[in-house]
Amino acid sequence: MRDIIIASQLDPSVNARLAQQAQARVIDLPAGDLSVLAPEANVLFVRPFNKAGNASTTQSAARPRGWPLQLDWIQLASVGIDFYPDWLLQGPVVTVARGTASNAIAEYVLAAIFSAAKQIPTIWLKDASPWQRPSLSLVQGSVLGLYGFGSIGRAVAQRALALGMRVVAIRRSQTPFDIEGVDAVADLNELVARADHLVLAAPATPATRHAINQHVLAQAKPGLHLINIARGSLIDDTALLTALDSGRVALATLDVTEPEPLPAGHRYYHHPRVRLSPHISPHTDQLTDALLDKFLGNLQRFRSGQPLTDVLDPARGY
Repeated sequence: MRDIIIASQLDPSVNARLAQQAQARVIDLPAGDLSVLAPEANVLFVRPFNKAGNASTTQSAARPRGWPLQLDWIQLASVGIDFYPDWLLQGPVVTVARGTASNAIAEYVLAAIFSAAKQIPTIWLKDASPWQRPSLSLVQGSVLGLYGFGSIGRAVAQRALALGMRVVAIRRSQTPFDIEGVDAVADLNELVARADHLVLAAPATPATRHAINQHVLAQAKPGLHLINIARGSLIDDTALLTALDSGRVALATLDVTEPEPLPAGHRYYHHPRVRLSPHISPHTDQLTDALLDKFLGNLQRFRSGQPLTDVLDPARGY
């Protein structure tokens, strides 16, 4: 096998670590532009082209002349593939960063659940006038619904079960859930009808676009808490706002939207039943280490001629 030459869009300081740990040459690349891709590179480590969720901007990215050049392997610095142009995913083998942020996202979900159940931050007192004791809710015994059961769904389920929650879920495949205590439901309508807290953890695909729509929300258990840590495209915003206005959905915790960021004046910013965060759930001070560990594990397989893990299936969208 020829020498490993990695072209990477990670920060130069991270690339320096990567070069040392991989014992390979690493070429710094700017994010979002592969027109300057070094022709001698055979491995590409690429960041999302567009963090704002604008598909038209992503798909308009220029394809390098002679693509895919000498590339043998492309590593994405994310799990989702919707922030990359289609041509990038149709070259050599592509692997995704599955699992690198699952624990961080699961902790965000639990924080959102506890915040809702314990009415944080509204219970904090600032003076004597509002000294009252509202009735709080127990997390234990409540029902967690999972739309999607990949690495994130699994991490959320394990923690929810440890807290005494009941967990119901649906997934695209027919593979049985391998975590004791997770019950399958027939469809999304049943899922929203049973859940107290519904977590969206499915990939963005044509099949999941606006999965949370007027018809589905009409089946929701009154007082539903909707948590979206997947992609904004899973939600029909007009339908959700209507359900929030009516009280059918009591609270929406949204870490992702479509687009990102939302335009000024969007109702989510000021709606009393919406808690909005800037796609922050995956980001911790350990994310970079997790990305490097994921890549280095596959690099060892690549060098030894073994099959890579977490290979993208473009037909499935993840």
